[in-house]
Amino acid sequence: MAKEFDVCVIGTGPGGYVAAIRAAQLGFKTAVVEKRHLGGVCLNIGCIPTKALLRSAEVFESISHASDYGIDVKDFSVNFEGMIKRSRNVANKMSKGVQFLMKANKIEVLEGTGVFKSSDELSIQDEDGKEQETVKAEHFIIATGARPRQLPDLEIDGEMIIDSEKAMQLEKQPEKMVIIGAGAIGVEFAYFYNTIGTEVTLVELMETLVPVEDQDVGKELGKIYKKKGIEVLTESSVEKVEKKGKGVKVTIKTKDGNKEVEADVVLSAVGVTGNIENIGLDKAGVETEKGSVKVDKETYQTSADGIYAIGDVIGAPWLAHKASHEGVVLAEMLAGESPIPVNYNNIPGCTYCEPQVASVGYTEKQAKEEGYDVKVGKFPFSASGKATGLGHEEGFVKVIFDEKYGEWLGCHMIGSHVTELIAEAVVARDLETTGHEIISAVHPHPTMSEAVMEAVAEAYGEGVHLGSKPKKK
Repeated sequence: MAKEFDVCVIGTGPGGYVAAIRAAQLGFKTAVVEKRHLGGVCLNIGCIPTKALLRSAEVFESISHASDYGIDVKDFSVNFEGMIKRSRNVANKMSKGVQFLMKANKIEVLEGTGVFKSSDELSIQDEDGKEQETVKAEHFIIATGARPRQLPDLEIDGEMIIDSEKAMQLEKQPEKMVIIGAGAIGVEFAYFYNTIGTEVTLVELMETLVPVEDQDVGKELGKIYKKKGIEVLTESSVEKVEKKGKGVKVTIKTKDGNKEVEADVVLSAVGVTGNIENIGLDKAGVETEKGSVKVDKETYQTSADGIYAIGDVIGAPWLAHKASHEGVVLAEMLAGESPIPVNYNNIPGCTYCEPQVASVGYTEKQAKEEGYDVKVGKFPFSASGKATGLGHEEGFVKVIFDEKYGEWLGCHMIGSHVTELIAEAVVARDLETTGHEIISAVHPHPTMSEAVMEAVAEAYGEGVHLGSKPKKK
């Protein structure tokens, strides 16, 4: 006999487990189905463990530059195995935290792969595809996430050609690495491995690194990475990868002609695709498109009654915080409440390389393409007393406003720990705050956050720290 629930969530990543907890809080009898680890990719093999690795790289980099701060440090070196071990310990701790939350909220955890038998019944199967039990629910939520996308002619073997999961759990630090793709995953691993001594070549098809970001940010990151010793090849593509002994030979097509690079491993970091296969979506009547589950973005309803989908499996932006927010909104809608819908134009993006990258809203190019006349302000961290004192003068804050009505269209940052600063712009945009309100709000000194106010002041011709000429009002 099938177990019956009000809500059954398939997948326990940041979207799935949050949706389940909120549903349970609202009085639903709730279950989650997980085939691997509670917490999904983010907590186990994504966001959290990579941030732990990046922190190890930051500490090593700080020690390497200790003399700049008047501190003499001798006899230090990279303990690669120790870094990997710490990263895994952090991930395991967070996964256990989700286990606690499931118990605390009386959510039943069903281990196995959820496969739809119909639109109202789910089969829970083991690794061999054998059915363990079945589940019926009034509401099913698909939150199966996404996985690294593979290039057609580049088969990932887990040894010489790897994906991001393997890159954070290598047994031995490679001497040379080629990274294909300079999105968030690519630039984060480029920073980590370069910092601890691996020779890194970073290949990107587009004109700048982090191509979804404002072009000024991508250009700045490219300059900084080149100074760090990373070989940055933009407007380039990998044409061929040949296994050669214990390494690989990579042929790269650049704007200046073909280039051959030898490496120990190639990391493919060219994006993700939704986990929509082998879960019975066809039997449930759930439509898909371009590797994602098709949903109504206001209700998260799929083409099948009673089945919803959230998070990475419904497509871009592939962000944990977006998935969590969707989970909360959906659970509240199922309970008959009227939550504020997700504003997809006000979701911040954060990249945790060093310097970090953070943004929200339109890029300058996008704003102009939308027909806005814009006011643009930029404030470099080299003019910030706090950044200078910290020894992190690289980067800037850039803001974009609509000249006519003063709407804050976009905010783009590159600098040390700017992922902690972007929330000011997110909240301000949500509250429809004007530029002058930001300028008049007293920001503490000395802080990195002052750069936000200073950039806004520059946009309106009121900046005092760059020697800029006042703009005509």
